Amino acid sequence: MSAPGSPAPSLSEHDADRELLTGEAVALDLRATNVVLRGAGAIIDTLVYVGGTLLLAWLLITLAELVSLPENLFGAVAIITAILGLVIVPAVVETATRGRSLGRLALGDRIVRDDGGAIAFRHAFIRSFVGLFEIVLTFGGLAVIVAMLNPRAKRLGDLLAGTYSQYERVPAIVDARFGMPVELQDWALTADVARMPDPLARRIAQFLAQASGHTPATRERLAQQLAADSIPYISPVPAVAPELLLAGVAVLRRERESRALELERARLEQLQPTLAARPHGFPERG
Repeated sequence: MSAPGSPAPSLSEHDADRELLTGEAVALDLRATNVVLRGAGAIIDTLVYVGGTLLLAWLLITLAELVSLPENLFGAVAIITAILGLVIVPAVVETATRGRSLGRLALGDRIVRDDGGAIAFRHAFIRSFVGLFEIVLTFGGLAVIVAMLNPRAKRLGDLLAGTYSQYERVPAIVDARFGMPVELQDWALTADVARMPDPLARRIAQFLAQASGHTPATRERLAQQLAADSIPYISPVPAVAPELLLAGVAVLRRERESRALELERARLEQLQPTLAARPHGFPERG
C-alpha cells in the first residue's frame, strides 16, 4: 500500500504480463503456468498422443495389408495418421474441453486466449500444428527454450495462436481472523462505531477477506473509498492509513458484537428455568 498522502497508482498502469483489465477497469491477477508444470503436462500429453498415433498407425497398416494396398501408398497412410493423431485429435480435445487435456487436467492448468477467454478450434489447431515441430520433432527442446524467454512461459505455438497456459489451482480459502492493530489499541478503548450501518460493515468485512486477491492499485482504491464512507460513523477518527482504519473498525465491531451475544446467551440461560416452567396451578397433562 502506498504511504498516506501519496497519489494512488493508476489502474491503467497494470502489468500486462500478469493482469487482465476488465470492462469495469478492474485489474484481475491471472497466474500463468510456469515452464516446469507446462513441461510435465506436455510429457503426459505427448506420451498419450504419440502412443495413440502409433497404435492407430499399426491398425491402419495391418488393414492396408489385408486389403492389399500398394506399398507406395503406405507413406501417405503414415502421414495422414501422424496428422490425425498429433494435430487433429489434440486440437479437437482442446476445443471440446475448453483448453484442457489429460496432462493439463492432472497439473491444473488450462489454455486460454490472451484476453482470458476460451480458445476456439483455430487456436487449438495452430498450437497442435506448431507443436508437431517444436515438441515432437525436437523432443520439446524448442518449446522449452521459447517458454523460458517469455514472461508467461508461452511456447512458439502460443505466440502464433495468441494463447497462454493459465494456472487455475488455488489454495483453500482460509477465513481471515486478526486482532486489533497495535496502532489502534488505545483508540479502540473509547471509539464509537455503533452507528455504522450493517450493509457498510459487511462491505468492509468482505473487502478485508478478499484484499490479498486484489492488485495493489485496486486494493488501495477500494480501501480509500470504504474509509471515506465509514468516517461519518466513526468517532473519533484516528490518523491512520485507510486499510488499517477498516481493519480496526471490523475488529472493534466483531469484538463488541461477540460480547453482546455472550451477554444475551447468559441472560437466556438465567431465564431458562422460568421460561420452561409451567404457570402456578397449571394441570399436568400427559
